[in-house]
Amino acid sequence: MNNIDNYNFSGKKALVRVDFNVPLNDNFEITDTTRIDAALPTISKIIDGGGSVILMSHLGRPKTGPEGKFSLKHLLPYLREKLGMEVQFADDCIGEQAKKKAGALKPGEVLLLENLRFYKEETKGGEEFASKLASLGDVYVNDAFGTAHRAHASTAIIAQFFPDDKLFGYIMENEIRSIDKVIHDSGKPFTAILGGAKVSGKIEIINKLLDKVDNMIIGGGMMFTFIKAMGGNIGNSLVEEDLVETAKKALDKAKELGVNFYIPSDAIAAAAFDNDAITKLVSADAIPDGFMGLDIGPESIKSFTEAIGRSATILWNGPMGVFEMSNFEAGTKAIAKAIAEATQKGAFSLIGGGDSVAAINKYHLKDKVSYVSTGGGAMLEYIEGKELPGVRAVMGG
Repeated sequence: MNNIDNYNFSGKKALVRVDFNVPLNDNFEITDTTRIDAALPTISKIIDGGGSVILMSHLGRPKTGPEGKFSLKHLLPYLREKLGMEVQFADDCIGEQAKKKAGALKPGEVLLLENLRFYKEETKGGEEFASKLASLGDVYVNDAFGTAHRAHASTAIIAQFFPDDKLFGYIMENEIRSIDKVIHDSGKPFTAILGGAKVSGKIEIINKLLDKVDNMIIGGGMMFTFIKAMGGNIGNSLVEEDLVETAKKALDKAKELGVNFYIPSDAIAAAAFDNDAITKLVSADAIPDGFMGLDIGPESIKSFTEAIGRSATILWNGPMGVFEMSNFEAGTKAIAKAIAEATQKGAFSLIGGGDSVAAINKYHLKDKVSYVSTGGGAMLEYIEGKELPGVRAVMGG
């Protein structure tokens, strides 16, 4: 199978599916450039190899067709600055202008196509739409791990038009390698830290990981569904009533398998979902009525950081509390720092999921962990053992 290091890009137009779905503020400035920065090595490799690059991506969730706020033209100033060159723009991803500009592209040049999701055929996996996109390039490079779990036109369907000329970019290669290392080749002890608001999105991953991990740490809003399953009082905290039984089963399975299952013992509870609300430090299974738990407490932080410090492999997905508010960020911040410290001592750490990535960036620890995944949902599905359409399409399976 071709890979980006052995493929000859000389004189070829590379159609590169990137994930430039970045957050923009009200002035259309990019507030987190992680995803664009991650794609730069792939773009540079093609240009250095004598090829030209046609970039295609989606941005946001446009409802009915083109919307100015979701235009990829907002990304041009940053792209030009980072690549140190002119980046051309086609105001449509298919159609005359795209054809013309792609056709005239010379080696070393870069063209950005307009938002793929301005066409509903993209998310529906339209074959005709995929073939129009395919006609613009000579080789297909998928470097959009964030959308690899979707069978969209530009991530999965398009690959069939390049039977001998399809490959992964560096993001995809590194993502797959890093996740495979965690799943198939993890050093012991292996600790998984799962947080965030809901158990519902994580229950499959919890069950899948219980067979592999030595320690399972639970935090964030989802902890209260487990605490309720253990008979605790959770006050007004977030809970998924319909998953209390499921949580109970997971706890039983952990016991049976000898996995250390860490549930927070204390919590910072607040009278309202507000940074300035009255707060109390309470036992996590005795949240007073009228209060809601919004972060893990110091005792939990201590036991979690000790477990992380002893780990050889660490997977983190989801914050410990509402870390966007300064009064409820201590748990998430402490966990992020503990993971960075364990990594410095030789552990392999994989971070994924939008909020965990945001936390790693917020505390400037990106260079102190082993790998930051650009695709939370795709990462979880891959770990769960699901086949990702974007991966299968390029592997030719």
